[in-house]
Amino acid sequence: MRSMWIAGVLMAVAGQALAGPAWAGESVSCDKAVNTFDLNACAERAFEADDAALNAAYRKALDAIAKHDAPAPYDRKAYEAAFRAAQRAWVAYRDGACKGVVPFGWGGGTGTTAAVLGCLSEKTKVQTQEISDMLAER
Repeated sequence: MRSMWIAGVLMAVAGQALAGPAWAGESVSCDKAVNTFDLNACAERAFEADDAALNAAYRKALDAIAKHDAPAPYDRKAYEAAFRAAQRAWVAYRDGACKGVVPFGWGGGTGTTAAVLGCLSEKTKVQTQEISDMLAER
């Protein structure tokens, strides 16, 4: 009986985890956000928008790289591989800096989630601009 109760609890927790953040689908007015719940929801929305912009810039860069015409070792295949590797390394840096380091400044307090999301957003905006600048230089 106890094992069935534990299994039920685990299924409920797993269902909540798969559902996404508690604020998903909630109507939160970000210009009036004052409590932790609303601030987290707004920070999540901002990061999602910034991440979408980064993904669009990334796709645009890959399209531009596909048109790159130079002999080896600077051909489009090598260029694309280098760009993808650099972007993967940057994502690892961003996530490590924001998700790994930022929480220490908050001591696990209620502002931690918004601070981490704010860090992710800011670093993502900078990377999006760098990719856009790279495209403009071509």
